[in-house]
Amino acid sequence: MLLPTKNILFSLCIISLIFACRESQSREPLPQQKKSIVDKGLHDGDIIFQSSMSGQSQAVQLATHSKYSHCGLLFFDQGKWMVYEAVQPVCKTPFTEWVKHGDGNAYVVRRLKNADSVMTAETVQKMRDAANARMGKNYDLWFGWSEDHIYCSELVWKCYQESTGLEVGTTQELGSFDLSHPIVKKKLKERYGKKIPMKEKVISPGAIFESPLLVTVEEQ
Repeated sequence: MLLPTKNILFSLCIISLIFACRESQSREPLPQQKKSIVDKGLHDGDIIFQSSMSGQSQAVQLATHSKYSHCGLLFFDQGKWMVYEAVQPVCKTPFTEWVKHGDGNAYVVRRLKNADSVMTAETVQKMRDAANARMGKNYDLWFGWSEDHIYCSELVWKCYQESTGLEVGTTQELGSFDLSHPIVKKKLKERYGKKIPMKEKVISPGAIFESPLLVTVEEQ
């Protein structure tokens, strides 16, 4: 026995609504998952910053009035991101390990505003070579400007200057920082005794971070 036409149309509408609801449910967005570092669009030569948990970090933050006390260069090596950094000694650290050394695993990545035109393959290679040339050098506890020892922001600044001709951050004399806090005074006494080289040329992580040549591309 055939159903009246109106009943058939009504049944078809109900079936269509059921399938539509199921399809809509299947298309609901999945919980956002953390992207891998490769998916974040990082570039070779990007500068990464963190608030490290080293013994001198607080003194650096107080003296420079910046929360960033450590920085390094990012390069993609053999299938994974590495941070070229000046610790003891200058070395390459896997990104995932480097992040763990920061306060709360937080970090910020900054890049040249005109990176598309400046960071050519040739320039990137020059920067990588400049960093590799300093691998194995001892960390500079005295923040000197010579090549005998290297500290973190010095490595970044010199690699950029040598490969691009750009100065990412303004250098300062040691005496121009805020050296008034007791924690800073204690650290200075430990390093220099009574002969603090107030005229020594220094580049801080904070100065590089604040460079108008850079823009933030990733933050966590």
